Amino acid sequence: MTLLRHLLRSRLGALGLILVFVVVSVAIFGPFITPYNPLAQDFTSSLQHPSWEHLMGTDVFGRDILSRVMSGAHISLLIGLIAVAIGFGFGVPIGLLSGFYGGWFDVLVQRVIDALMALPGVLLAIVIVSILGISLQNAMIAVGVSIIPVFARLMRSSVIAIKEEEFLEAARAIGVGQVRMLVKHVFLNACSPVLVQISYQYASSILWAAGLSFLGLGAQPPTPEWGAMLAGGRTYIITAPHVITFPGLAMMIAILGFNLLGEALRDVLDPRVTFYK
Repeated sequence: MTLLRHLLRSRLGALGLILVFVVVSVAIFGPFITPYNPLAQDFTSSLQHPSWEHLMGTDVFGRDILSRVMSGAHISLLIGLIAVAIGFGFGVPIGLLSGFYGGWFDVLVQRVIDALMALPGVLLAIVIVSILGISLQNAMIAVGVSIIPVFARLMRSSVIAIKEEEFLEAARAIGVGQVRMLVKHVFLNACSPVLVQISYQYASSILWAAGLSFLGLGAQPPTPEWGAMLAGGRTYIITAPHVITFPGLAMMIAILGFNLLGEALRDVLDPRVTFYK
């Protein structure tokens, strides 16, 4: 509750929380309250502009864009969740062990991470999808794998910064085991920057997955994923701009919300920052 109170005191934090809450609410309840079936086609209503019947208009197949945007929120947030889970689940343990033990293991791990980080994240994701095959599931895996080096490098830096602190020397002196020390003392004290990074990487995962779908390497038609919707509507950017405007706005709101939340979390978890009422 203290963390939530500090976030709400921050203008960026409050705005980020509101945007994230809206997007998450739509993702959870959207599939149950969509005004139309997001996959149902009606060629008699093709490319209709926004109206009371279709608040965001329709696409070239006559599908209701509002319904597809609401359904797409569920898919995009699921992509972000799985990608961040992969990145966190593999990157954090690797960085934790690498930073704590050092030596040849640290050198080997860092050379592998350097090789992975030599490619931009989205380009690495494209390479992985090309190897695994084109599908939404493989796009999630590709995005997750591409952010493993980010979590590993960040966790390693945090561990190196604290592993010589006096409280760890005291823990060694009283005979605390290495496993307990790693989990209870090192990880818990080094994870603050990682928690902030989760919010940033969630936003990046949504963007990268949408980019893969836009390129035809992620979600395939007729899946109502925001990137795929942008790809399908780019032909009509002049005659029917609403087809790409609303999916683009939905993606912008989601990414902005998680980025603002990450900025606020960084300030809240920084002990040098003082919040005033």
